[in-house]
Amino acid sequence: MSANSFLGVFAKSPIKPMINHIELVHDCAMGLKDFFAAVYKADWAAAEIARKTIVTKEKQADELKREIRLNLPGGLFMPVERTDLLELVSQQDRIANKAKDISGLITGRELVIPAALVESFDAYLNRCLDAASKARDTISEFDDLLETGFKGRERDLVNGMIAELDQIEEDTDQLQIQLRRDFRKIESEMSALDAMFLYRILDWVGDLADLSERVGSRFELMLARV
Repeated sequence: MSANSFLGVFAKSPIKPMINHIELVHDCAMGLKDFFAAVYKADWAAAEIARKTIVTKEKQADELKREIRLNLPGGLFMPVERTDLLELVSQQDRIANKAKDISGLITGRELVIPAALVESFDAYLNRCLDAASKARDTISEFDDLLETGFKGRERDLVNGMIAELDQIEEDTDQLQIQLRRDFRKIESEMSALDAMFLYRILDWVGDLADLSERVGSRFELMLARV
């Protein structure tokens, strides 16, 4: 997108590119569903295909983040600060980066999820991805918030969504604790190096929820200044 056409998007809706960015970030994170479905079966050819889709989405999100940084006008006629928008898009982008990192580490080592953990790991993964979806839904309300002057029912709706996001992140913490306990019982069946990397994957998948919650917190902080 050229600078002129990109600025035209901002003229029509100053925060539309922010919403487009969180959509790309969300799509990138959701790519982990297909990716892990292949990993559970140790189908590394399918996992690589899914990984490439994740990488493509992450690159698109990164390019859009760069365009936003370069072209976001300094004199926005909005009650929110330009610096807040830039920080928000950076926080959003970290979710996509983490999804790419997860897929890269697993395919690089062909790291298998032990069969005994697949069901609980998948529940954990999906709850973390719920957080990414809730972050997407929250930022998607930005346009409506702007139209309503950042108050009224729309503001209450967004506040409720941010509270839900906090709850999802707490849920993932509990799921991770139990998953670590379950893994500890069988970790001796894996090589020490693979066990170490699997613990790292547990942390990184949890980071998806943590980073999504931070998107909500950053958005909440920005709204508090309005």
